[in-house]
Amino acid sequence: MEDKKTEGQKLQERLSYNSINIWNKISGDERKKLDDFCNGYKLFLDRAKTEREYVAEARKEAEKYGFVSFDELVKKDEKLSPGTKVYKIIRNKAMILSVIGKRPIEEGVNIIGGHIDAPRIDLKQNPLYEDSEMGLMKTHYYGGIKKYQWVAIPLALHGVVIKADGTVVNICIGEDDNDPVFTISDLLPHLAKDQMDKKMSEGITGEGLNLLFGSEPYNDEKASNKVKLNILNILNQKYGIVEEDFYTAELEIVPAFKARDIGIDRSMIGAYGQDDRVCSYPAMKAIFELKDIERTAVCLLTDKEEIGSMGNTGAESRLFEDFLAALCAIGNDKYNDIVLRKCLNNSMMLSADVNPAFDPNYESVYDKRNASYFGKGIVIEKYTGARGKAGGSDANPEFIAKVRKIFNENSIAWHVAELGKVDQGGGGTIAQYIANLGAEVLDCGVSILSMHAPYEVTSKADVYTFYNGCKVFYEKMQ
Repeated sequence: MEDKKTEGQKLQERLSYNSINIWNKISGDERKKLDDFCNGYKLFLDRAKTEREYVAEARKEAEKYGFVSFDELVKKDEKLSPGTKVYKIIRNKAMILSVIGKRPIEEGVNIIGGHIDAPRIDLKQNPLYEDSEMGLMKTHYYGGIKKYQWVAIPLALHGVVIKADGTVVNICIGEDDNDPVFTISDLLPHLAKDQMDKKMSEGITGEGLNLLFGSEPYNDEKASNKVKLNILNILNQKYGIVEEDFYTAELEIVPAFKARDIGIDRSMIGAYGQDDRVCSYPAMKAIFELKDIERTAVCLLTDKEEIGSMGNTGAESRLFEDFLAALCAIGNDKYNDIVLRKCLNNSMMLSADVNPAFDPNYESVYDKRNASYFGKGIVIEKYTGARGKAGGSDANPEFIAKVRKIFNENSIAWHVAELGKVDQGGGGTIAQYIANLGAEVLDCGVSILSMHAPYEVTSKADVYTFYNGCKVFYEKMQ
């Protein structure tokens, strides 16, 4: 016979908060839905390793769900009716999706915003050179990387080249099984005494991240820099480009790995670029499936977050404000700036970005009582920032309470966390830029291991939970 609970046990059960492990509650049909969603996510990761590729793939998927170009509707000055689905692409590197709700736009919109760029290595504008009969490419890393992680691994080259006549040439080398790949060489341990004596941050330098691109010389004894010439000849034959075209190119070096299941139980996903596609993809998929909603829903997918959200495709620009102004104005003869300001001040947003999962291999940098964990669902962060919360928007508790309420009422697992120990470091998201416009904003997302590494790891349970949480926020937040 089961022992009766004591008064203390009952009190503890009523007053204490304990996060749950989602895997204990997932079985049968729900596990199949989880696996299907995560399989789709992995395929998307393989097709969308850069922000340009993300936008191109997202556009294809959006149109399958009935989304139409917002710019085309603006040209026609058509009134937006409830249920209308629109997308806007900003310079092929950022994207906004929206589903129009029943309520007037000035009552605010429900926003989930993430970023679609990821740490990587870019080619310099004048990259190609020959040294010791090897063809190499000069690079400049993008975002916060540990440089030593990018050597001696297979790499792919993605991006665009704009030729002198304005023709756009898309480049993707290293993803097909028949493609060559590239690499950045490392020093053999037998000769690495001086390198190994250096700090980790100095063992591999930024100027040392030179991409090995070729070694076969062009067959002409009178030509100079024959390896470089042969590379230029191959590129010209395949893509019709010349060396000057590098000056008007945007070429990114990313890992050539495919997304894979991690663990004997297949409970995790390993892939490049999960920061922040593990949040932006579920937010996007959730908005695709919306029907008959009260408040207008917006999915904001920005660029440049990894370097401060600067530029005209980053969250610090006016791209979101401009879109919302057009949304308020289209088909509205009474539009003025006050309508936009009311909309912004009544809007609510989840700033969707990853949080470092507690890692027992490096537990000294975490506050275990305020860390995020695999399998615990959505991570809610009242604030981000560095040390004294610098760079964080620090959400209002009244708004957090609303999010808590709808998650609890709809069985969405969540737990609270911050980035790490207070004096250890920190980081930021796009939250502050939308909060500066007047909206209520809360940071939340998915736990991740090996953040900013060429191969990051997430829990399938958390990915699927975040997708369900996004749907609830779009539909239920009032």
